[in-house]
Amino acid sequence: MRHRVRGKKLSRTAEHRRALLNNLATSLFKHDKIETTEAKAKELRPFAERLITLARRGDLHARRQIERRIRDRAVADRLFKEIGPRFATRPGGYTRILKMGARAGDGAEIARIELLPE
Repeated sequence: MRHRVRGKKLSRTAEHRRALLNNLATSLFKHDKIETTEAKAKELRPFAERLITLARRGDLHARRQIERRIRDRAVADRLFKEIGPRFATRPGGYTRILKMGARAGDGAEIARIELLPE
């Protein structure tokens, strides 16, 4: 039974998975959209949306929590100055996942995860 088990392991250790999500979120906030495997995109969505919700709050504790995850100071500042205010009135659902088809090399399902315009 999977009671209270959250997320997929993605064939990685906990530390590797945490680093992967931090890096994917950094790239997403830097470029507004990224292409990755469908499984990684589905794991990234709640992680990134929690960070956007913290950025909407905008206080010092939220900034410190975000900077624990997003190590690039410029991306963290962009999260607070542009992305947080963009979704100030939206009650959640800041990202969209579009399925792109199978990757040519190994057949993995590819998806684009992107931030919504507003």
